[in-house]
Amino acid sequence: MLKPRELSLDEMGDLADIIPGPDPELKATIRAISQFEADVTRPIIPVCEPTLTGNELKYITQAVETNWISSAGSFIREFERKFADLSGARYGVACANGTVALHLALATLGLEPGDEVIIPTFTMIATANAVTYCGGRPVLADAEPCTWNMDLNQVEDRITPRTRAIVPVHTYGHPVDMDALRQIADRHGLLVFEDAAEAHGARYKGRPVGSLGDAACFSFYGNKIITTGEGGMVTTNNEQIARLAWNLRDHAFSHERHFWHKFIGFNYRMTNMQAAIGLAQTEQLEKFVQMRRANAAYYSALLATVPGITTPPEADWAMNVYWMYGILVDEKAYGMNRDQLRRALAERGIETRTFFIPMHCQPVYFDQYRGQRFPVAEDLCRRGFYLPSASSLTRAEIERVVRTIREVRARA
Repeated sequence: MLKPRELSLDEMGDLADIIPGPDPELKATIRAISQFEADVTRPIIPVCEPTLTGNELKYITQAVETNWISSAGSFIREFERKFADLSGARYGVACANGTVALHLALATLGLEPGDEVIIPTFTMIATANAVTYCGGRPVLADAEPCTWNMDLNQVEDRITPRTRAIVPVHTYGHPVDMDALRQIADRHGLLVFEDAAEAHGARYKGRPVGSLGDAACFSFYGNKIITTGEGGMVTTNNEQIARLAWNLRDHAFSHERHFWHKFIGFNYRMTNMQAAIGLAQTEQLEKFVQMRRANAAYYSALLATVPGITTPPEADWAMNVYWMYGILVDEKAYGMNRDQLRRALAERGIETRTFFIPMHCQPVYFDQYRGQRFPVAEDLCRRGFYLPSASSLTRAEIERVVRTIREVRARA
């Protein structure tokens, strides 16, 4: 029977200091403005939610009415084509979720035990797990403070004869410096697979993410900029990678005869109903990105004068899509720490989420990286959290969030 890797805070030593506390209880509140009216914002502002305002219902109804509800149908092909095109790629391979998109892309490498893939420690655990699924070993690099992405100065030092690929993560919607990374990869003959799960529509030097590496992987989970509920996609300009990923996605059925298999494949297919939603969402991607960027600009303007709050970065060569609007809290300057501020916001009906807990701190990976330290990622984990970030967030809701942050600090 599978047993969990238990990890006590005592065993972690001083790393325990960066681990966030439990999520605070979220309480619905309606703030009275006067005896005649209530706050125009909702009792609870969720940290994120989908925006379903286009052709989603029309397309999914069409899928149901024509009986094309499973893993075949025109919406899958059209969604793959449309999303790949917006990502600057020739091919799109739709699949069940973002994690399996990473797994599919890495599986095309044919990793062997002991093969290494360089990833950031500051990421969601799916990045490391996908490497592990393939039998490879994730090799960790720290974050950089200016973009919160993988520190490219560390990447080359981590390359060994066993390194097969590099997986940069466009963290929270901010692109990695891909030209610099590709120069490193090309010098060593390595493939680059973008983890673009959080970066739909982001641009690097005017070029869309999703076509800047040998392949890219997207997630369409419910909190992503566009969603299919659950879903993912591999995008690539490499026909060999695309064809192999398509094959592996569907049990690796042979083209020669149906029940004839030359690879160990997976059942990672997307349904036509999910693709119907995805196509409708993709039609609105540019609008959603504009909404996220406008919301981020408004947040940043209102928070600029709040002592102890650091707003998210955007390099001059990047277009950040602000999948989540994340801030850092300086306990001394603000008057309380990140967890205390989160509790205060939850008391007032504002939902938040902490930043990623780095891979070297995860119970399941702790022994593998015992003794390794990544100070920037640890600091981001200690001080960072997301404010409500949905595309449909209103100005009144942003004002309520920032007003609450100001009021909490004034009472600290």
